[in-house]
Amino acid sequence: MPNRTLRQVIEGQTITSALADTSVRAAAVAMANQQVGAILVVDDKGLLTGLFTERDVLNRVVAKGLDPDKTPLSAVMTEKLLTATADKPLSHALHMMFEGGFRHVPVVENGKPVGMVSARNALGLEICQFEKELKERDHIAEIL
Repeated sequence: MPNRTLRQVIEGQTITSALADTSVRAAAVAMANQQVGAILVVDDKGLLTGLFTERDVLNRVVAKGLDPDKTPLSAVMTEKLLTATADKPLSHALHMMFEGGFRHVPVVENGKPVGMVSARNALGLEICQFEKELKERDHIAEIL
């Protein structure tokens, strides 16, 4: 079981967040630009109020026929979140995901998000290096 702390996992991570009145489309664009599968929803004080994921886009917006330009995150986000603090081990977050049936755990300090842990983090640095190599290979193939 991974023994890195969540602080180690989120180190150097850029937080992708939005206010609850942000449209689903704007949130989806931000998620695509940052290459993340979820966006943290915060209030005007930076406190975590919800989470919106790519699964939510599919199940709560597209499948329901909602207009992504007119639907605010507040209408389709998950509000009752399980969170973890940065001092917890990665295994703690993975257990939460397994037990809860979800793929993202916000990492918070004093109610404010400091990062996000996803199921992908369990794969560690190796998968990141592998993805980088695949992108480089594709780039080289485009040049040739």
